[in-house]
Amino acid sequence: MSQQPIVEAFSNEPTNTFSYVVLDPASRACAIIDSVLDFDAAAGRTDARSAEEILSFVQDQGLTVEWVLETHVHADHLSAAPYLQQRLGGKVGIGARIVEVQEVFGKVFNAGTEFTRDGSQFDRLFEDGEVFSIGTLEGRVLHTPGHTPACLTYVIGNAAFVGDTLFMPDYGTARCDFPGGDARTLFRSIHKVLALPAETRLFLCHDYRTPEREAFRYETSVAEQRADNIHVHDGVGEDTFVRIRVERDATLGMPRLILPSVQVNMRAGQMPPAEDNGQVYLKVPINLF
Repeated sequence: MSQQPIVEAFSNEPTNTFSYVVLDPASRACAIIDSVLDFDAAAGRTDARSAEEILSFVQDQGLTVEWVLETHVHADHLSAAPYLQQRLGGKVGIGARIVEVQEVFGKVFNAGTEFTRDGSQFDRLFEDGEVFSIGTLEGRVLHTPGHTPACLTYVIGNAAFVGDTLFMPDYGTARCDFPGGDARTLFRSIHKVLALPAETRLFLCHDYRTPEREAFRYETSVAEQRADNIHVHDGVGEDTFVRIRVERDATLGMPRLILPSVQVNMRAGQMPPAEDNGQVYLKVPINLF
């Protein structure tokens, strides 16, 4: 099997998100990872312009979509998985522990009986260590919880898609204060990623830059992270990391789009069902958090 995927990145600047098309040059099969549906929260309006960029690229390149993958239930943007699947095909996949996220947030949003908490909204629930194919490429799943219980890293050839587990070395690591998050668990998950070969390319779901860096970046490497990550470079112990992460999380506000994002993304990107007037609504729980 070929082990050198071609990776095309797509930036959604309003949410600081990077989405990816990962393609097999031998077969022109591809996977889409962490797509974004644009959302104007003030107007309650969705827009598919970011998804259309991916759609146009796939069609222009003559690619066949085999997978539409999520690294986790995102709290900062709505997934465009249903939009892209309807137009391009492919199976929607996420980690098997999505059921834990659905259980927690199903209660938070008082989702009705229509909302099953068994992950059945997704086509494939991946367990740790499972393998899958993209044409002649082999993908492998690492369960990397800590940010959320269901976080995955997809290792495809010499590339790994780490979701929110790691950021650029000068920014550090993901927060762990969401329901089901845990800093000690994240430390151990990160070290599963950092045990990959040093030359492994790591593709990030977000970049927030730093005051010292003007350009956004989405790619790093295992070697770069081990040498320079401000939270988990070589020599940082688990207890030290937990202290740094917990102190940092205590200073963070809620993500701007967490309430709409989670109740959509826990449904595999689908909106809640319309009410008896035919209108779809997203809920805002008052004073719950």
